Amino acid sequence: MFIATLGGIFRFKDVPVQYGPYVQFKAGIEKREPKEDDEIAILDITGTESHHVLFLDYYENIDQIKEELKEADAKVNHTTIKILEGHLS
Repeated sequence: MFIATLGGIFRFKDVPVQYGPYVQFKAGIEKREPKEDDEIAILDITGTESHHVLFLDYYENIDQIKEELKEADAKVNHTTIKILEGHLS
């Protein structure tokens, strides 16, 4: 199992270029057109060069994020959980 750590939380308009393809891929999966002010968390997957994108308005609680990552064979570290909880609606 991989560990997901927070790479950053950005507004869509401020997402660094290197994360752009990951954000677009996730937007396609969720069938959404990102808005400039969408809050997005980028999780770095330890031991890989992959990133997991979370459109934070999609989630109601941290358990939904944990479940999504479990399907990707990853779990979120404790510090990241605490930060994400503060950003969820």
